[in-house]
Amino acid sequence: MANHYDFERRIALVTGGASGIGAATVERLRAGGADVHVFDLANGDDVRDPAQLGAAVRRLPRLDILLCCAGVGGESQRTVDVSDEEWQRVHAINLDGVFYANRAAIPKMLEDGYGRIVNVASIAGKEGNPMAAAYSSSKAGVIALTKSIGKDLAGSGVLANSIAPAVIDTPILGQITEEHISYMTARIPLGRVGEPEEVAALICWLASEDMSFSTGACFDISGGRAVY
Repeated sequence: MANHYDFERRIALVTGGASGIGAATVERLRAGGADVHVFDLANGDDVRDPAQLGAAVRRLPRLDILLCCAGVGGESQRTVDVSDEEWQRVHAINLDGVFYANRAAIPKMLEDGYGRIVNVASIAGKEGNPMAAAYSSSKAGVIALTKSIGKDLAGSGVLANSIAPAVIDTPILGQITEEHISYMTARIPLGRVGEPEEVAALICWLASEDMSFSTGACFDISGGRAVY
């Protein structure tokens, strides 16, 4: 039986919440009683637009939990073949979008002196994957951004952490080559890809009141690929 976290009376905003890790976490947050608002391209929402994100946050009476899960895998290409447009697109969604969402959410959280921010990075942000310079660097940026935010907010009651999943069975796998997927899976000691629900379990702990003494950290959920 899965652990149950009490999210009664908590209000959450989840970017990329219509599929994959985001959708699995939305389901679990709601099961715990949270009022969850989904910001997703499937609904016409674009994390590249800071005005849209700002408006979404302002519409909420309060914001207790922010989960930034929106992201793209990018094209599987050698670094010298990555176009300016592809580089900018991947970073705009994976890194700029996280920055815009965090920047919009933090003032509202500070009003109440409480908040939990979870930014989804990747094991690629720690190690760098071949054929994925744009993706890897964007996720490394998410890790560093979260470290800075965590230190900025230390003592405020708002805690910010990131997670670094290895390859997870989500729609993002459809954006990359089988060769790239095989490379990533072969490096997982547990010998399989992860499931969105497994990642959601970690996210929900980080989003809960039970998590009270960590900020600016990056939590590994990679089947043993990285342990740092």
